[in-house]
Amino acid sequence: MKEIVEIYTDGACKGNPGVGGWGVLLKYGQTKREVYGGEPHTTNNRMELTAVIRAIEALRRRCKVRLHTDSQYVQQGISAWIKDWKKRGWRTADKKPVKNEDLWRRLDELAEKHEIEWIWVRGHTGDPDNERADELANLGVAEVARDA
Repeated sequence: MKEIVEIYTDGACKGNPGVGGWGVLLKYGQTKREVYGGEPHTTNNRMELTAVIRAIEALRRRCKVRLHTDSQYVQQGISAWIKDWKKRGWRTADKKPVKNEDLWRRLDELAEKHEIEWIWVRGHTGDPDNERADELANLGVAEVARDA
């Protein structure tokens, strides 16, 4: 059986909007890879989505993935809400434009290339891999704040 890529993602924002960061921990067998970054003016939800996008972009071929996020916005958005948004021309149920549409479209495009199980985990409860993704997101914030 093919091994599964385990991915843990997190976003962080100091102020919302404010300086933001995203962090990703990818695990495949015994191999681990960490990536992170940030933006000077963003929102927490944009950073949560960016973390997931960067994680999937890091995959070099079609993979079976278990993606862990502590963002219900991301988990619910990609698992449930996106189908209706697309049917309604990227509009919410109350006919407003979907926030972060650019990122949702990119995530949708990337997700179709892989077999992904979307797993919500409660943040800050001691899961070491989720905590590491949080640390990486905060490194992204610190790097952007330092360079500003």
